[in-house]
Amino acid sequence: MEEQVELVGRAFVDHYYHLFDEDRASLPSLYQPTSMLTFEGQRVVGAQAIAEKLSQLPFDQCQHLISTVDSQPSSAGGIVVFVSGSLRLPGEEHLLRFSQMFHLIPSSPGGSFFVQNDMFRLNYG
Repeated sequence: MEEQVELVGRAFVDHYYHLFDEDRASLPSLYQPTSMLTFEGQRVVGAQAIAEKLSQLPFDQCQHLISTVDSQPSSAGGIVVFVSGSLRLPGEEHLLRFSQMFHLIPSSPGGSFFVQNDMFRLNYG
């Protein structure tokens, strides 16, 4: 069970950041109307509002470099995923460190998940 949780968490992280870096417009498919995103302290609710927030970020291109992925099972078959890594922006010399947490909830008995909660913070200092 624990190994399966780690595999699902890692596969989700790979998929999420690939979409974010290569096809950000596809990210809303991972969220539902009840999903919540807190991005640098600003909270938005719903897949449409999350899509708008992510499309309004002050950069069009970026590359996420993942350092760690930790996953834990949660109630009702969900998975909590915590990610740390660096963000490379075009034209910037220094990488930006970040942390992000996802709470994945099963969306169907077939094994797919959606993001119920997503929290993102840059790590300064």
